[in-house]
Amino acid sequence: MQETKKKSKIGGIFKVLLLILLIVSVSNATYMVRENEYAYVTRFSKLVTIQDTAGLHFKIPVLDKVEKLPQYRMMYDLPPSEVLTGDKKTLVVDNFAVWQIDDPYTFMRTVSRISEMENRIDAVVYNAVKNTLGTMNQTDIINSDNSSIDDVNSVITDMVNNQLKSYGISTVAVEIKRLDLPNDNETAVYNRMISERTQMAESYRAEGNLEASKVTNETDKEVGILLSRAKATAEELKGQGESEYMKIIAEAYSTAERVEYYEFIRSLEALKATMQGDKTVILPADSYIVRVLNGY
Repeated sequence: MQETKKKSKIGGIFKVLLLILLIVSVSNATYMVRENEYAYVTRFSKLVTIQDTAGLHFKIPVLDKVEKLPQYRMMYDLPPSEVLTGDKKTLVVDNFAVWQIDDPYTFMRTVSRISEMENRIDAVVYNAVKNTLGTMNQTDIINSDNSSIDDVNSVITDMVNNQLKSYGISTVAVEIKRLDLPNDNETAVYNRMISERTQMAESYRAEGNLEASKVTNETDKEVGILLSRAKATAEELKGQGESEYMKIIAEAYSTAERVEYYEFIRSLEALKATMQGDKTVILPADSYIVRVLNGY
């Protein structure tokens, strides 16, 4: 009975070992390929196949070696570097590159590692940036608008792509992320830019003041002309009024009786104005007022 149990136990252990061996064998005979991934399968260092279809695939255990490569686009952020511009001035350029593997066989045959490929991208991008910005002046680069920078990026991308396509990759884009000045001359350049902007502001201000002066002088001239015309018109109307007044007076006192009456009224008004207050008035004997007062 005990011997039967012992054999049963040994048989159970054997089955477990056999199951483990089967699992190990199956796992060694299969490999998984994910989406956006290449599987580069070699046997004795020679290429067997390149699998780019996602799913479970088979291989010969022990003999076949599987290396995975990304199909998706990768971004490499290059370290900032200094370049000389066309006017022999230094700029610090910060770039990044977007690239992808198009030909896994060529890639594995030439570089085989992502890190090694990034080192080569670094060197090629630096040379392309140096050659491109080396034909431009520092001031033009700093003052460039977005469209100008895009044109520079396109030129650099084409140069980099042409040099790296032999590695089985394509460079989707190389972009200038930031342009800086070296620390030793950054302050001097900023001060020069401030001075230039100040001069431009003063020039615009002087032009504005000149235009304002022209407008003010022209306005003053027009106002003077309008005032002169208004005064001339007023004097003309005043003269016409006085002429009409004298004409009316002449018509009102056209006879001797009317003239005498007018002189009498005016004399009384003059006497009234003169005699206000405590006053002593001395008049000649032949004065019209004396004659009025005496009843002549």
